[in-house]
Amino acid sequence: MDRLLDNDELERVLPSDDLADRLMSDAKAHLASAREIQLSDPPGAYQLAYDAARKACAALLAVQGLRATSSGGHAAVQEAMTEQFGPVFSSFAVLRRQRRASEYPDVDTPTLNSDDAAYGVTEAGNIVDAADRLLASGKISPFR
Repeated sequence: MDRLLDNDELERVLPSDDLADRLMSDAKAHLASAREIQLSDPPGAYQLAYDAARKACAALLAVQGLRATSSGGHAAVQEAMTEQFGPVFSSFAVLRRQRRASEYPDVDTPTLNSDDAAYGVTEAGNIVDAADRLLASGKISPFR
């Protein structure tokens, strides 16, 4: 975590439970929407599932008074989550890479299908649930 801060991949901000609540509300809404469209629009569902996971992670950072910078981006969020909170957040790396490949494809990039969307929704759901439990525990505090 110190390296992410020292390299300006994360920055300190005012800790905010209110922002965390807003981000978690968005995460849950995105996840519900992704579930509804995963068969009719797999790429859209995957994007929403990824955003649900990312916002749940950002909620944890908000309580800690941290946020990703433009230089750290989503990779810094990924690293901060797995470093602090363990393997349940490790699937964020796969979600991030696959979402990026889908959003910025080349001619050989396969289109996301309903199996991909189901994976994304399941893994994002696990991340959202884990973040929700961590926030409800009251054990997340501002980062030293």
